Amino acid sequence: MNKLVQGIITPILTPMYEDESINFDELRNQVERLIGAGVSGLFCFGTNGESYILSEEEKYAVLEAVIHQTAGRVPIYAGTGCPGTRDTIRMSRKAKELGADMLSIICPYFAAANQTEIYNHFAAVAQAVDLPIVIYNIPPRTGNKVAPETVGRLARDFANIVGVKDSSGDFLNMQQYLEATRFREDFSVLSGNDALIFDNLVNGGAGAIAGCSNIYPKTICSIVELFKKGELAKALEVQRSLIPLRSTFKYGNPNTMIKCATKLLGYPVGNCRAPFNSIAPEGIAALKKVLEDGKKAGME
Repeated sequence: MNKLVQGIITPILTPMYEDESINFDELRNQVERLIGAGVSGLFCFGTNGESYILSEEEKYAVLEAVIHQTAGRVPIYAGTGCPGTRDTIRMSRKAKELGADMLSIICPYFAAANQTEIYNHFAAVAQAVDLPIVIYNIPPRTGNKVAPETVGRLARDFANIVGVKDSSGDFLNMQQYLEATRFREDFSVLSGNDALIFDNLVNGGAGAIAGCSNIYPKTICSIVELFKKGELAKALEVQRSLIPLRSTFKYGNPNTMIKCATKLLGYPVGNCRAPFNSIAPEGIAALKKVLEDGKKAGME
């Protein structure tokens, strides 16, 4: 696991007040909470940070606040991917200017893209911005998939493309990413699905960008720690302890459920911005039950 990108990286929530403005005081508090729990990095304005609904100005303000509060203790990832290449390059250069350590670039979205277009997009960004880049594959949200062959080709052609986050939920796809990039010892394949962290590690992956680490940062970090110690049975046990939490995702958008759960733990992170903030009463009840059971089990 001698890689630039490894461990548990938290796609940090963007706390908000009731009027949906950003709560920077709580954002700074979450930075301290997550670093104190042992996370390996913080990822600003990912899916769980509501990147899809923040303005550019808000994104830059969030990034500046997190960089300042972190003060170099862990790497900071900035999610700068846009549907178009030109805007992605512009935002990526701004993130570098503000002091981000890494970029997470989502696959171009909304319009259908073929693999040549996807390759050309990431190649152009890699050539234009001198920062390490993690490709972000999340087909259920983008409508486009970064094929394993494309990831392998990008890994071969660009030294600053250092990893890929796979949020497809397809374990076979993640395995194919691992196979396509084994020629580079410094390339990281990360799980973007919190149910597959253990499987990722066992198969040679580097860890995860884990949304649920906003709720249980210490617990999720322990999966990697136990794995590194060779305590695989315990690591698998911790992995399985996340099943009840993830089972509540049937009641709403996963990032909406994660933010609600964090709020129920007593942190004033607010709701997701409308319209992505509705959870049925039975969903809230299920979350409360899971969190209470998790507390009794020592999850934190």
